[in-house]
Amino acid sequence: MAYFEYEKENGKAEYYELLQELMERWEYEIVEFKSATGGYSEDKIGQYFSAISNEANLAGKQYGWFVLGVSETEVKQPVGTAFKNGPGTLMEQFKYTISRNTTDAMTFLDIIDLYPAVDGEPKRVLMFKIPAAVAGMPTEWKTRYYARSGESLIPLQQYKIDAIRNQERRDWSKLILSGATIENLDRDAIAFAREKYKERRNQPHITEEVDSLTDEEFLTKIKLMRNGQVTNAAMILLGNADFDYLFANAPTVMWRLYGADGEMKDYAIFRIPFINVVDQVSAKIRNLTYRYMPNQLSLFPKETQQYDTWLLRELLNNCIAHSNYQLGGRIYVNECEESINITNPGDFLPQTIEAVLQTTYSPPFYRNQLLTDSMVNFHMIETAASGIKRVYRIQKKKYFPMPDYNFSTANQVSVTVYGKVMNEQYTYILYEHPELDLETVYLLDQVQKGNGQNLSKEAIAYLRKYHLVEGRANHLYLSAEVARSVEGEAQYIRNRAFDDKYYQDMIVDYLKKFGMGQKKDFRKLLMDKFPDVLTEKQKERKILTLLSALKRQNKIDTDSDNPRTCHWVLKE
Repeated sequence: MAYFEYEKENGKAEYYELLQELMERWEYEIVEFKSATGGYSEDKIGQYFSAISNEANLAGKQYGWFVLGVSETEVKQPVGTAFKNGPGTLMEQFKYTISRNTTDAMTFLDIIDLYPAVDGEPKRVLMFKIPAAVAGMPTEWKTRYYARSGESLIPLQQYKIDAIRNQERRDWSKLILSGATIENLDRDAIAFAREKYKERRNQPHITEEVDSLTDEEFLTKIKLMRNGQVTNAAMILLGNADFDYLFANAPTVMWRLYGADGEMKDYAIFRIPFINVVDQVSAKIRNLTYRYMPNQLSLFPKETQQYDTWLLRELLNNCIAHSNYQLGGRIYVNECEESINITNPGDFLPQTIEAVLQTTYSPPFYRNQLLTDSMVNFHMIETAASGIKRVYRIQKKKYFPMPDYNFSTANQVSVTVYGKVMNEQYTYILYEHPELDLETVYLLDQVQKGNGQNLSKEAIAYLRKYHLVEGRANHLYLSAEVARSVEGEAQYIRNRAFDDKYYQDMIVDYLKKFGMGQKKDFRKLLMDKFPDVLTEKQKERKILTLLSALKRQNKIDTDSDNPRTCHWVLKE
């Protein structure tokens, strides 16, 4: 039975067909429908995310579905939903919210926006594709596990927790690459691996032993070969590029150079073996000499390379070690005027960078355990996430911004390293306070980048306690004491924020004078009056916040429901 109509040639026909199929054959354990005509709770969706993810794992499925905008009656029918109806950024922010509160930083595989027509009227339906829990690790939401019992949402029973935890975590890098033999490996790469292994171990008896082994015996000893067969890890690190077709998706590294105008100026693609690919990529990167004043009392500028060589090696090798090669794609090294961005397929297993920076942190497991162990053996990476900590320490020692990790895109990790000073006040603080630990410096770095509103109440309270920041939670800035010492009273005054009431009064006065106004009008009115520490995006969000607050106070309203074209007017 057809429950709705849709255009067959609109590029989403397969999703409309899938929606119809899910409505007709409802598998309640891994599929859930909610009408949500007026919106829906984010927290409740998070609970369903956990439940459907866990049930999909136990059912042997790769994913499940959570659908908004469909009736919850026995006979399903699209009814439309207003959930996150607005700019596309709303949904991206929601995906990020989900990832911050789930195991392994999991989020939706896809969010499909459909408009099936019922009696000729289009109804907005959202389909959230939820990945199954990873083998050995139940999916949590805000530290709790959820499951389904019929149509109900319940805590995940202990026997189900045990069933998932007892699943063997498969190490893809340890698997045998079908059709690959030692003849498909690069002999020069093997010789290099031998030398790096001996260098890492640095013991005479091990050197003697390695020198006495054939290539196959050596690779078998370090588990890169088994029973004469080659593992995925061996092919990635030591494989001959002529045989990379043996992979379902051949691993590659792509370097791209971008000019100040954002246009790509040059590029290069690097194939296996990856044991020395870092040297090849590094040879492409322009690492210019950068001069800056770390404090006002310096008579001579400090000179340094934009990027620490070890830092770049560690970050790129980390991408090689922790990429999800089953997803396909490639590792990208994007060189810009003032920064380098490195991106790899896969998710960030520690979930947050804050967790990694903690003194006591050690990873529970590695995605590619054999590959990671081998890269440690070949002196390519550090162990136990200490490499990332050292990367942050290097930037701290140079008084440079901390690296930015971005996990907002599903199944992708992106890190940006900065090659110059971003905010002189931040630089001065680090110079004057070398005793600050990495966790504190990370928080200050978030403030200098205009992300202070994302910090927890506890983090903000901590920074206030030591007089490092001032301002309201949504627009923090350096403390008055620091500001006065580094840039003077004038900058401090510029950074001070007016009360929200000040801006609200300006909006009301504008409407009294002109009768109505759109967002673009309020933008012209307010943008140059907001504190300098706010970014453009933060200022845009501030305007929406002010308008929403006035609407809740019943002082203003809109003349239509369309947020893009509506006019704001005073209420009578």
